[in-house]
Amino acid sequence: MTDLFPPDFRPLAHFSDYLSVGYYPFFMEDREGFHRRLAQMVRVVIEYDMAAVKGFDPRNARKLLQLLFILSSNVPFKPNLTQLAHKADIHRNTVLNYLIYLENARLIRMLHPPGAGLSMLQKPEKIYLQNTNLAFALAPTTPNKGNLRETFFQNQLQCQHDIRVPEKGDFLVDNRFTFEIGGKQKTHHQIADLPNSFAVRDDMEYPVGKAIPLWLFGFLY
Repeated sequence: MTDLFPPDFRPLAHFSDYLSVGYYPFFMEDREGFHRRLAQMVRVVIEYDMAAVKGFDPRNARKLLQLLFILSSNVPFKPNLTQLAHKADIHRNTVLNYLIYLENARLIRMLHPPGAGLSMLQKPEKIYLQNTNLAFALAPTTPNKGNLRETFFQNQLQCQHDIRVPEKGDFLVDNRFTFEIGGKQKTHHQIADLPNSFAVRDDMEYPVGKAIPLWLFGFLY
């Protein structure tokens, strides 16, 4: 497999940079101020752009921002809507609507289990930030590496594929392929009994057997 790549091909030298600042093109204008500018952009989207969304009351922008900051500290988040509503000071009956607003603004991504309908009233199984740059801009601490891996994977596949949260493994794609995400030591044994199952490894440059480098999924976007 390595003979398919140039001898000086080193994608991992740039991959961590992409996770932090590479998603939005304006990082080329001001790299040092990128995360601050991204946080400001998020605030503008919620406080001003969301006013044009049917059913959204601009007076609730502060609560929506608070909800997003809570999620950014906990992704991938397995939601308990009652607890989430309490933390964000949002009524339990409307918190799911707020999550839908954030997803429509492309700030978060909600995933559901296999077989679940796409009803707007369906509680998600997991919630992710839409992309990894948002984690660096919004989270109060350094993002967890495992969370970044999963966020990158779902982000790169979401435009062209159906992604679900299976009982075994991390992601079920198009109801056919199962993926387990981890570091370079991640093995396939947890999902070895499933057909079309693969380990996805960070910190690995080339595919080996049923292990696929995480960065390689960036070509699917």
